[in-house]
Amino acid sequence: MVILVTGASGQLGQSIQFIAKDYPEIQFLFFSSSDLDISNSEQCQTIFAQYKPNFCINAAAYTAVDKAESEPEKAHLINVVGVQNIAKACKTNNCVLLHISTDFVFDGTKNTPYKEEDTTNPLGVYGKTKLDGEKKIQKTLVRYFIIRTSWVYSQFGANFMKTMLRLASERDSITVVDDQIGTPTHAVDLAECLIKIIQYNNLNSTTNNFGIYNFSNEGQCSWYDFAKEIFKVNGIRIDLKPIPTSSYPTPAKRPKYSVMDKSKIIKAFGIHINSWQKSLK
Repeated sequence: MVILVTGASGQLGQSIQFIAKDYPEIQFLFFSSSDLDISNSEQCQTIFAQYKPNFCINAAAYTAVDKAESEPEKAHLINVVGVQNIAKACKTNNCVLLHISTDFVFDGTKNTPYKEEDTTNPLGVYGKTKLDGEKKIQKTLVRYFIIRTSWVYSQFGANFMKTMLRLASERDSITVVDDQIGTPTHAVDLAECLIKIIQYNNLNSTTNNFGIYNFSNEGQCSWYDFAKEIFKVNGIRIDLKPIPTSSYPTPAKRPKYSVMDKSKIIKAFGIHINSWQKSLK
């Protein structure tokens, strides 16, 4: 089985590389943006035709949420045009696509976990381009899995956990917003989930379980709670203060509540999901 992974140098791409050795029966092909520019349609077609992957994990994305507000064209090029190019290459080469999307497709006005079929209403450029990318896939392909995830962190790349640990080494006091509620996702858990979906689909090729799924770790917290747990796990004593979002204005508006319901993905693929606290440890 051949799996082509885009965005290989990002958090998720590196997490998939980290677990790849546990799956000797799979041939992984890792492409970073310097190896494969997904905004180049011709390049996508050429690489897919050359390697003929059975599955593609599209982990390439423009994820700079605040920067997207001032760079909408760049975000659109990667998150919409690039995604359409990957979807077309998958269609031409009979490849199943697993695409990573986000909780930012929702506006956060609910107070119960979001289900896959809930109304989307992104608040900013990043969320809008990710949603438009989802729509391009749905128009182009029948065989796809769109996985919406949230608050991704890992030992790789830049993320909230690493930022907190860095700030703790530089400061005596840190303030973190406590009125945005969501769920952290360990990128390695997400990587394992994607491989499970691929293995299940490969064994049950007649089962039509394609579509949109939510995946994050279990439970919910605020960014403040997340930071508190990061310091607790690492035995760091620091003056951590909660603040409202209004005290920390950012160019992009964030959903106040973006906890997602994972019952669909658990039922479809028999996936066990760890609590965010357990995965953080």
